[in-house]
Formats: sequence, C-alpha cells, structure tokens
Amino acid sequence: MAEEGEVRGGATATGAGLSRRRRRRWIRGGACGTAVLLGATATVGGVLYAKLDGNITADEAAAAELARYDKERPTSLVKDAQNILVIGSDSRSGDGNRKYGKDTGTERSDTTILLHLSAGRDSATAVSIPRDLMVDVPSCLKADGTRTEPMFAMFNYAFEMGGSACTIRTVEGLTGVRVDHHMVVDFSGFKEMVDAVDGVEICLAAPIRDKAAKLRLPAGRVTLDGEQALGYVRARKSLGNGSDTDRMDRQQRFLAALVNKVRSNDVLLNPVKLYPVLDAATSSLTTDPDLASLRGLYQLVRGVRNIPTERVQFLTVPRESYVYNANRDQLVEPEAERLFEQLRTDRPIVVSGAAGDTAGKNSSASGTESLNSPSGDAPSPTPTFRGNTAAEDTCG
Repeated sequence: MAEEGEVRGGATATGAGLSRRRRRRWIRGGACGTAVLLGATATVGGVLYAKLDGNITADEAAAAELARYDKERPTSLVKDAQNILVIGSDSRSGDGNRKYGKDTGTERSDTTILLHLSAGRDSATAVSIPRDLMVDVPSCLKADGTRTEPMFAMFNYAFEMGGSACTIRTVEGLTGVRVDHHMVVDFSGFKEMVDAVDGVEICLAAPIRDKAAKLRLPAGRVTLDGEQALGYVRARKSLGNGSDTDRMDRQQRFLAALVNKVRSNDVLLNPVKLYPVLDAATSSLTTDPDLASLRGLYQLVRGVRNIPTERVQFLTVPRESYVYNANRDQLVEPEAERLFEQLRTDRPIVVSGAAGDTAGKNSSASGTESLNSPSGDAPSPTPTFRGNTAAEDTCG
C-alpha cells in the first residue's frame, strides 16, 4: 500500500462477505472499474451502506496537487459533460499483488482510459492512452516531497514519478480535455471485481497456451475468472501480434463484455450477487474526494444506466510507431486532435472495426470533420475512429 501522503495509490479489496440482515433494501445498481460508471447504480441502507461507503479511498494528496495548478488546467466547455480518468496500477504492494513481481516501491499505469460521458448521458466513450506514448510530462510532486523536471517521456512515466495528479496533468496537457474525476484500481481489485460477477464471457478465435500469462484456454466462448482475466488483458508479447495496440484492443473488448455482465438482470436484481460486486468495486478504488463515497458514485452514474450498449464505445487514441523508436508510440495527426476536439466540445464520436489501417495507423479516424467550420455552416460529417462497442459480439 502507498504510504500516507503519497500522491499515487489504490485500495485493495477487503474480501468481506455478505452480511445477513433481515432489514435491507436494495435498489438496482452495481459497479466494476470502468463498468462502475457505465453499467449500474446502487444505494443500500444502514450498516451495509456505511460499510460500502467506507471502502473507497479518497485521493486527497492528488486533489491538493491539482488545486495548486488549477489556473493552468483546461476549462470545461460543455455543462454536465463529464470526463473521468481510470488508471489501472501495476503496483506490487499488498498481499494480492506481490506474486506479479517484486515490490520496488513504485508503480506504473498499466492501463489508462479517459472516459467521456456526454452531457445528455446518451453515450459513453472510453479512450485508451498507450503507456508507451511519447508525451510531455510536467514537473510533478514525488512521494518523497521533491519535484521532477519537465520531461518528454513515455506516458506511464507520469504515474510512476508523480502518481495520479501527474498523470491527470499530463493527459490534460496532451488532450486539452479537463479531467473532472479520476479513479485508480490495482491488480487485486480487478480480479476481485471479475470474480464478484462470477466471471466474464469472451470469445477466442484460437486456443491460448501462454506460459508467461499462465493461460491455457480453448477456442470459442470462454468464461474467465479474475486471475484468467488479469492474464488475458495484461498479456502482450505472446498473444495476438505482440503489440501494445493489440493488448489495448483486447482490454477494450473485455471491458465491453464486463459492462454487459454487470448490466444483466442476473447481477443487478440479485441481492446475493449484487453486494459482493459493490463490495469488490468500492474496496478496489482510490478516487478523487468528490467520488469517494457511494453518494458521489451514484450521482455520477445514475444518468448512464440507460445508455444503449451500442452507444458505449471503446477506442484507442490515433497512434503510430514513434519516428525515433519503433518500440514507442506517437500521435497520428490531425486525427488525434480531431478526437480531442470532439471530446472537448461533447460532439458525437463513432467507432467502427473497419476504420483505420492496423498495420500502420493502429487507431485512426476517417471522415471529413472540419474543426474550424464557420458558425452557421451545415454540420460536418461525424468522424469515425477504429474501435468497438459494448453491443458487439466477438463470436458473431
């Protein structure tokens, strides 16, 4: 676990079981990492509410650091639109995470997703940011109280050096998008949440025999438990084409399946299954203070539970190999700026598995969207980015 006062960190699941009480009232809800925001809402009464409410860790240090730089941060352009940064930490601290490697006292952002919720709550767009993307990282506060120098480095350097506040400032500098909220989840928390929904079904085009990821799975429809799911979304070199882009594609498809599972009536309307989901979800989260309560989460997600799955979208920022190092990434322009402009102004984004050239621009945009069209002109075509939606069946 992070020391008190550190900027970075994420709570681990407590593993508390179902408390038996005669008096309990359940309202539809449920949450799971990104699926917390996309899939469901919940309130519970009495002791259970207090237990779940106390599970969430407030990231007070990050809030203080962000307040210091508030005048430099982007402003929100559209009322009621929300942008949430979801950070998957590769921390090895804590009993549940040590088996994944030596605890060096640092942690990196294994996965980072910028989740945009439209002002009308009629769409949700999750944008993956590659950890190997070369970006400008500002001067950030380290855990020991010293400050780093501004640097052009890989994106995950920001979280390793300055935690969530540094990552947020880096994302805002890259995109011009104001981050309204953030949450951090670690390996153990991710596994707990998958297990809490009794696993997640995916579709495999071919069998997996991956010793490094400890995966041995048949082709076709397979239900992954927490440990298998973690190996599946983290594996990089031995699955697919070995690229980080392919890994992010797998993560996005898995999250889409997770959204569907959490939103199913089997979870939302079954108290025996709902409480473990809520307990795992809240225990695994470190969030900004405004979200660090069931009420805060409920207020954020209550309007998105009815978003149709075809409007829950996943994509990766338009990227290509870095010109000076093929093992690093850089943005593809003007496609990346087109995407960021759509997010800033809360304008529609469309994803399609057919868009883009996966051999070159691994996540690109098509269309003729004009960012500078004069006021009053006819609406420009909505740009299309390579990605997928929660409605897609990978076995179809």
